[in-house]
Amino acid sequence: MKPAASTTGTVIHEVFRRAYERGERPALVDLRGGHVYGYRRLVTEVTRAASGLVRRGARRDQVVGVHVSTAGAQTLAVHTVLAAGGVAAPIDPALGAGEMAAWLRACDARTLITTPDLAETAVRAADESRVRQVVSLGAALDTIDFRGLFTLEPTPLPALDAKRQDALLTADGRRMSHADLLSRMAELDLPVGLAESDVVLTTWPPDGRCDLVALVGLGVSKGALVVAAGGGDPPGTSYDFSVTVVTNPEGGLERVR
Repeated sequence: MKPAASTTGTVIHEVFRRAYERGERPALVDLRGGHVYGYRRLVTEVTRAASGLVRRGARRDQVVGVHVSTAGAQTLAVHTVLAAGGVAAPIDPALGAGEMAAWLRACDARTLITTPDLAETAVRAADESRVRQVVSLGAALDTIDFRGLFTLEPTPLPALDAKRQDALLTADGRRMSHADLLSRMAELDLPVGLAESDVVLTTWPPDGRCDLVALVGLGVSKGALVVAAGGGDPPGTSYDFSVTVVTNPEGGLERVR
């Protein structure tokens, strides 16, 4: 399924506008998750899954919790929600079911996306909130398999207003529009000026903030390769991938070559 035209100025348009023509060049290497996502695969799966979410009742501006353990899962989940017109609420995977349920109730989430290793906690949290469906990126008890969204009859995706449409709801309660998220991407890019030849190593884990989302979006939009090492930097990673840019603990990027 080739991606449909997206409104200029939205995160989906800016991140993926050249993804299809870049084919299966690697876009994201998720070391913890064990996946390599090519540009075309990434944009196609996001678009097909977003259509499936809409087919299953997702509506514009609805908050969708994103409770995942890897950068690859977060990238798929967040951009699927955005393409469907929703608001992605990243959740720290360290939260317990009770804390997560309270947050889901506070933001009135009706859908929760998780990964199989966190699915048991996600289902318990859903039971204590208004969440009606839990989608898992991989088979898990009492969840809907993410790949099952691909099999539903395609439906048009909503047109979005980049300045007014919310994209993220962060753990501190901040609502970020598509324009706000694009501004954060530009802020990250200022000290390094990413190019297609760059390889970015990130050690930031998924959490309730916007930084990892913004970083991966920036890398994909620039045609770079993002290597996600989760919460650490395995020995030899920088050498093996010829890394040129790294993340730092202060929430920024640094060029190393």
